[in-house]
Amino acid sequence: MVVSTLIKALEVELLQPGVRKSSKRLNELIADNFLEIGASGKQYYKKDTIEALMEEDELKFSINNFHTVEIAPYTVLATYEVEKENLESNKILFSTRTSIWKNIDGNWQIIFHQGTTLDK
Repeated sequence: MVVSTLIKALEVELLQPGVRKSSKRLNELIADNFLEIGASGKQYYKKDTIEALMEEDELKFSINNFHTVEIAPYTVLATYEVEKENLESNKILFSTRTSIWKNIDGNWQIIFHQGTTLDK
């Protein structure tokens, strides 16, 4: 499988409700040294992120304009746009997102993520 296709599949997987509620799968996908910079500018680490995902409302996501570039051996930068709908409130938010994925011991894991909310 082409790395770009694999990384997109992993990003899509991370947006699935069943995965977002599975601490086992999240632990496999998220690297131990993971760092997220949220839309507020606050930093989150692996434990924080998994706890937050387990508590979030049910959401529906759509990915657009997905691109990747290899920034170092076995390290890929992904950029894309997301439409996020809260299925309880019907509120829709748009964001531009950036992730860095690294192949660690033969498994691709996300090591960095940042999302910036867009006004649309």
